[in-house]
Amino acid sequence: MVYKGTLANNQVVAIKKSLKVDSSQVEQFINEVIALSHVNHKNVVKLLGCCLETEVPLLVYEYITNGTLYEHLHVQHKTRILTWDVRLRIGTEVAGVLAYLHTMTTIPIFHRDIKSMNILLDEKYVSKVSDFGASKLAPTNQDQLASMIQGTCGYLDPECLQTGDLTEKSDVYSFRVVLAELLTREKALSYEKNEDDKKCLTSYFLRNLKDDRLLEILDDNIVSDGALVQIKEVANLVKRCLKVKGEDRPTMKQVARELEDIKEIGSHPWSDKRGVLLQEESEYLLGEIQVNNNNNDYNNINAMNDSLNSRSRVVQLVPLNDGR
Repeated sequence: MVYKGTLANNQVVAIKKSLKVDSSQVEQFINEVIALSHVNHKNVVKLLGCCLETEVPLLVYEYITNGTLYEHLHVQHKTRILTWDVRLRIGTEVAGVLAYLHTMTTIPIFHRDIKSMNILLDEKYVSKVSDFGASKLAPTNQDQLASMIQGTCGYLDPECLQTGDLTEKSDVYSFRVVLAELLTREKALSYEKNEDDKKCLTSYFLRNLKDDRLLEILDDNIVSDGALVQIKEVANLVKRCLKVKGEDRPTMKQVARELEDIKEIGSHPWSDKRGVLLQEESEYLLGEIQVNNNNNDYNNINAMNDSLNSRSRVVQLVPLNDGR
């Protein structure tokens, strides 16, 4: 349970309190403190203090004002719809956090419970990853850990479920569900009519992508934004992150880099702000070049044979500033 509180200096904070008092809950709180002691990242919620010696453990965090990503995607009373630019930025920020946890902390950290409900948003819709209670610190000489299955249905890595081995690729799989949520506004696991009629976003997304029906399952709000080039690139990235075998998935570092590159598509001066990279114009120009080249080849082939040295012209392309 999380409460809103105010410190003596009037700073507003979030206080996380255990619902039940047992050894496993205390261990989870201690685990969260240990994990966060290794973390210093602008997109991770800051732990301000803790009290583990009381009967009910307490953790004190910075207060994030704008709720969770889950609420903004799936709860109807949220009046502002997240634009595609905001969604892509959120995805890129979270990918950056996971890449940081896997590769840049003193000891690699596997989050193990990445989901839209554990991604908080501030007043500017900047993301903050939270809830490290299930996280695991991985010794630097190990790339996988035997682990109790923890996480949330709909986000769990199927390979980890089968083998019990936790790797960084488990976070990759969970993160891909968040990306799919950002694209579709569908829940990771939902029940259409009753408990027997459940829809898994993973299967739903891959099935429609395979049948070339991506546009049919996208959230209408981002389709109207027009950034289809970026959207399709993200969808293909999701597909690669959903590979059943962890070794076939990209690393979070690769995912973060790709998302940064996809963001750049919309900022280049030669790209259409509505997501279309001037495809028709490019095809037209390429076609003109091809036609001209073919005509020149046909008309000048004999002349080139007779007087190549006198008629040919060499054009040298010199990189500006030595290519820098």
